Amino acid sequence: MSARPLIVGIGGTIRPGSSTERALTVALRAAGAAGAETQLLGGAFLARLPIFDPRPARATAEQEELAAAIRAADGVIVASPGYHGSISGVMKNALDTLELTREDVTPYFQGRPVGTIITADGWQAAGTTLMALRAIIHALRGWPTPFGAALNAGASLFDEAGECREPKDAWQLATVAEQVVEFAQLRATKEPVG
Repeated sequence: MSARPLIVGIGGTIRPGSSTERALTVALRAAGAAGAETQLLGGAFLARLPIFDPRPARATAEQEELAAAIRAADGVIVASPGYHGSISGVMKNALDTLELTREDVTPYFQGRPVGTIITADGWQAAGTTLMALRAIIHALRGWPTPFGAALNAGASLFDEAGECREPKDAWQLATVAEQVVEFAQLRATKEPVG
């Protein structure tokens, strides 16, 4: 890891300007303020990913870009809308695509902190989706941060400048980002040299 950890944000919806992607952008800004470099793979990127096919085949440029970003990441923030009690199809497809890293020395999210952000139209959907995403991160060998942000998108979350309307939402997104950066930095100090 360089002096500044790389935090990769994956998420959003295929709708431009979605509340999920806005939330992820706010979190990545907070990660930058905490000393990280950041990279966003948002909704437009997710829309270009083909449906993952586990049969041996040549990966597309977008699939390779996603795998390369995760390989380079010191930490990750995943943001998904809550659809019918779970994560969206495009988000699940992106996470399934990480199967391309299965033969790596450090596959999937192994050993990396992963922050979670959920936007949903109601608290029940936000809660069940957050739990589903945390379970997937465990399956991908990641370390979910202790705090996961759950935002109720039933109300207008962001102003015209893309900032949170409610201080509690800004706090949630900053907390996720700060925990990912802090744990990435701690992990770097524990890694053996040479």
